[in-house]
Amino acid sequence: MRKKLIAVMFGVFILAGFGWLSSQQNGEDAKFNKTLETYLDAYWKFFPTAATLAGYHKYNDKLEDLAESNIEDYLKTVDKVSADLVNKVSRDKLSPEAQIDFDLLRDAIELNLLRLEKIVPQQLNPLFYNEILLQNLRGLFVKEFAPLDARLKSATERAKALPVFIKTAKTELKSPPKEFTEEAIQIFPAILEFYRIEIPKLIENAGVEAKSKFQAELGKVIIALEDYQRFLQAELLARSTGNFRLGEAHQRMFQLTSGGLMMLNELGARATADAKNLRREMFLVCSSYYKIMDPKFDLENLPANITQDQLFNNVIPHVMNRIKADQPTREEWFNKIKSTTEDIKAFIAKQGLLDVPEEPLSVELMPVLDRESRLTKLITPTPYEQGGPYSVQINPYFENLPADLAQSFMDQYTNHLLPIWTIRHVYPGSFFAAAFTSKNASLIRKLHPNQALLQGWSLFAQDMFVYAGFNSYDLKQRLCELKLKLEALMDFQIDVSVHEGSTTREQAIRLMTVNGFQTSAEAARKWNFIVLHPNEASYSYIGYQAILDIEREYKAARGEAFSQKEFLRKLVNFGPLPLRILRTKFSQ
Repeated sequence: MRKKLIAVMFGVFILAGFGWLSSQQNGEDAKFNKTLETYLDAYWKFFPTAATLAGYHKYNDKLEDLAESNIEDYLKTVDKVSADLVNKVSRDKLSPEAQIDFDLLRDAIELNLLRLEKIVPQQLNPLFYNEILLQNLRGLFVKEFAPLDARLKSATERAKALPVFIKTAKTELKSPPKEFTEEAIQIFPAILEFYRIEIPKLIENAGVEAKSKFQAELGKVIIALEDYQRFLQAELLARSTGNFRLGEAHQRMFQLTSGGLMMLNELGARATADAKNLRREMFLVCSSYYKIMDPKFDLENLPANITQDQLFNNVIPHVMNRIKADQPTREEWFNKIKSTTEDIKAFIAKQGLLDVPEEPLSVELMPVLDRESRLTKLITPTPYEQGGPYSVQINPYFENLPADLAQSFMDQYTNHLLPIWTIRHVYPGSFFAAAFTSKNASLIRKLHPNQALLQGWSLFAQDMFVYAGFNSYDLKQRLCELKLKLEALMDFQIDVSVHEGSTTREQAIRLMTVNGFQTSAEAARKWNFIVLHPNEASYSYIGYQAILDIEREYKAARGEAFSQKEFLRKLVNFGPLPLRILRTKFSQ
């Protein structure tokens, strides 16, 4: 398989005469759209499970073929699309919005190639196969986009191909990282239960003939899945000696997915300075509490040999350990989040703090099949749908932990932290930004929304609630708000140091628990997330810093006419664009 990414070079054309340019734009845009359609159709044909989940139903009866020969054929198709993008479409003749989509398509192609040729999940990640095994039939049943019998007919064709897909997985998986295989083994019983128990429930109302044909194939699939589970445990785990660190691919992936305004080294320097400032602010909030909470030493007469970091690392956890008793029970946790969401809605309405999307948001428990290290998941309309429901799923992560770790997790999510955490991750969370940006989003923008914008927006909004007096400027809440901001910063630092360096699990967890004041259970969860989802932990801090920079420039330009609410409205009305393009939009 090739190991070099396709180099896409773009010429610069000087166009004279506005009238001539206008007459050419529609035709050039049409050529670009044709190239985009060709690329996407080839992508969905290669990833038919993802196509179904995206609302593209042409390949509902197909299943992924990840044999190396088929991957090579697909890469040749991508080669041709890349060549067409260079030779048949002149970027400078496109309309301004089509030029942005042109750049997004270019990045999407490179990201696709990066994953298949450098990260190679088909060889190194059994979780990649787990996801297809789970979603290929589930995606056909969870939404009623067609009559059940029609969907069941497609499911039957996929079921026929599943034993061959499983055989391919056993052949193609080489020496994955141990962390990936262990997670795949842990998740697999839920996948088997889905096939054995849940699928028969989902097809109960199907016609007799369609159901009979599908059930005949389902029995064969379950046997193949049971064999694959034995393979994971008895064969693959023993040879799982690979390295989960992305290395040089991490930074390129970061650039392609975030569209950031700064390079990682510049962001790293800013994060180091921010960490010092946030820890100092946390200490200042804690100092008055510390004096009445059985202090270990007198803050007015400190030991001569204590450093500032030692002082912070003693005083801050001392206070946090004493306020952690004010926490919901495990039975109350989910309902506490739902009730807090209603409090936030009322505060927004009273203060007129933000524009509120027309679309409602439901808050739901995350299905057991989807529970891993991610605590929340925003469910949006598919890219090919015209509108649809939004929901945030909450993962009761503590349910599968031993008693001591479950308590450690609950110690993290106290009644002082949950309101701010809910603002950041539930409502408004990424939901506001996702709902607003989708209204002005082309298909390629819906397929590749900028996560740094969506997640950075929610961290930016967190500040607004604190400064507007949410929960009456409660200082314990302020302490937890600073802690959450420090966590976002450290997520970025650790994501980079883990995937581009040699930071170990022990080093990362010590950093999170000692310098970041997180509980051991939360630090362990975050480590797993960073290992399994490279770059994702970085998006909040990256997007937050970019939004701060854009706001600073916009505020200088607007002067006394500046309004933060108007700024946020403008920020999302351009669509889910890369941060560098958003900055340009504000300067126009």
